[in-house]
Amino acid sequence: MFDELSNKLDTVLGRFRQRGKLTEPMVKDGLREIRRVLLEADVNYRVTREFLGRVQEKALGSEVLDSVSPGQQIVKIVHDELALLLGDESPGINWANRPPTVILVVGLQGSGKTTTVGKLARRIQREGRQPMVAACDLARPAAVEQLSTLAERVGVPIHAGTPGGDPVATARAALEAAREAGVSVLLVDTAGRLQIDEPLMDELRRIRDAVSPDEILFVADAMTGQEAVKIAQGFDEALDISGVVLTKLDGDARGGAALSVRSVVGKPIKFIGVGEGLDALDRADPDRLAGRILQKGDVVGLVERAQQAMDQEETAQLQEKMLGGGRFTLEDFLVAMRQVQKMGPLDQLMKMIPGLGKKMPMANMDPKRMKHIEAIILSMTPEERRKPAIINRSRRVRIAKGSGRSVAEVNRLMKQHKEMQKMMKRMRGMQGMPGMKGLMN
Repeated sequence: MFDELSNKLDTVLGRFRQRGKLTEPMVKDGLREIRRVLLEADVNYRVTREFLGRVQEKALGSEVLDSVSPGQQIVKIVHDELALLLGDESPGINWANRPPTVILVVGLQGSGKTTTVGKLARRIQREGRQPMVAACDLARPAAVEQLSTLAERVGVPIHAGTPGGDPVATARAALEAAREAGVSVLLVDTAGRLQIDEPLMDELRRIRDAVSPDEILFVADAMTGQEAVKIAQGFDEALDISGVVLTKLDGDARGGAALSVRSVVGKPIKFIGVGEGLDALDRADPDRLAGRILQKGDVVGLVERAQQAMDQEETAQLQEKMLGGGRFTLEDFLVAMRQVQKMGPLDQLMKMIPGLGKKMPMANMDPKRMKHIEAIILSMTPEERRKPAIINRSRRVRIAKGSGRSVAEVNRLMKQHKEMQKMMKRMRGMQGMPGMKGLMN
């Protein structure tokens, strides 16, 4: 997410950091470079102009030019203005005073709308509320079936209409069913088109009037760049949307849509899709997003992902083995690896740790390599996983053949496991040092 934009901004801002003293020509030259980077990232040109105007006004202030660390001051100004560009607050869902809260999800076909409904249901469920989903996209083939599958995976009820039926009547019936069932949230999936047309908008307006939603969330595909901003404007004019969900920010999106939509449309980005899994939906916190763009990490986001994805009981058992003196077996290694994989792609997680994203070689983050390690461990017998010391040369050859990997890869895994055991032994020895036990926990 934002990789190209992040790297180019980091290069430009790095020049400021290296200067002990800044002059006005240096600042203006650097801002011209930032302008070029933002336009290449497909940020709206008006948004870019206003953004740089605010940055220049603050950056040319005497307190920055005369600062002990003027480079860091400018980085902070850019960070603050990026956060302002993305929104001046961290918006949440507008919950109804009397349940159910009705959330109408709209967008064009192919934007990830139905998947977003499933992700929202999972997120709302994890927050302790009881959601229900309504399948009102009765025009697209298999749309009802897709949402039914997602609802089953999340474990929430669904009210589904008949393909080719009346979506307005289905939405109205879904609201009655939600009230009778006593659920706290109703998520309404609606039809899309390849482009905005009046029949679609008329159908959406009639659904809106039938269910009186508390939220109308527009789902935009970040891969479409400025086109997503124009489409958001069209939906807002027709429906008065309350927020935006940007999808596919884990792909090759240049970031322009994310940095433009808030300023152009005037509605907040509420959530961002960062992967295909049902847990891959992050809250759009402007300050944290700005930190990610400037490669400052996002520890809060990393902790949130861990809380959502990790099994607390398994995590406690692993911690006890790591720090309590228990034997850390290859079975434990596999459990730990699977726990981390649930949080998302490893290269994304590394970038959320301040200072680590740029230093960690991305070649080691290949998801295929993680699958290879899993195949090797699963090719071992239960006894071999619990007692790695018994794995001699002949056993390694058998494990390599069973997993379809080379003996060298098996040897590398065994070496990594041994090194991890040594590291844990050192950590246990440090627990007596002041403050160390709490830090490791």
